[in-house]
Amino acid sequence: MRKLLGIIALTLIMTSCDGIFSSLYDVVETTSLPFGFKEINESDNSGTLYLDTRDYAKWTYINLRDKAVDTVNMLNNSAEPQDWDFAIHRYDVKTNGGMARQTDFISLDELRQYGHYDEGNFTADTLGRVIVDMSGMMNGVIEYRESNINKVLSRWLNVDLSTMPPIYTMSGKIYLLRLEDGTYAALLFTDFMNEASVKGYITIRYIYPL
Repeated sequence: MRKLLGIIALTLIMTSCDGIFSSLYDVVETTSLPFGFKEINESDNSGTLYLDTRDYAKWTYINLRDKAVDTVNMLNNSAEPQDWDFAIHRYDVKTNGGMARQTDFISLDELRQYGHYDEGNFTADTLGRVIVDMSGMMNGVIEYRESNINKVLSRWLNVDLSTMPPIYTMSGKIYLLRLEDGTYAALLFTDFMNEASVKGYITIRYIYPL
């Protein structure tokens, strides 16, 4: 009887831990929405990107010119795509030789009316670390890889790990991306979950070229 009660107690503890840490792990869920470039409006160069970035081992590369999306697994040492503009790893963002700045705009229409896109300081990528494996987190083991990161673009979502479960706060701001060729894109991150509230599904409204 005592052994049975011990098993039940252990089961309850593990169930509780799963509830606390589930938002940090990749959760296998299906979604009814297709991924990639959606709702493209060629008359004003706008559209929506819907991405699955749950896998910590992968970067998702976005080519705004060709409206293409590709993924690369860092653990396989695979090469980056030849042509891309920015990429997302879970919630981290990097650029392909570009620079970015955060604006005070929360509406793409208002930004379009403003028209002065080259004002303000733009920030280039810097070398940092990203998580590639969370499977050993319960044992205090997390695997990282070095990677370029654009700290400004990555501000679109703040993940506060000081509490459990973590607190996710979106900036709600529009980010300007100045590509290496001098063209501009506007990015507005509008969600980090799917319709089932599973984290790692990112929705971005964009204008390119701006």
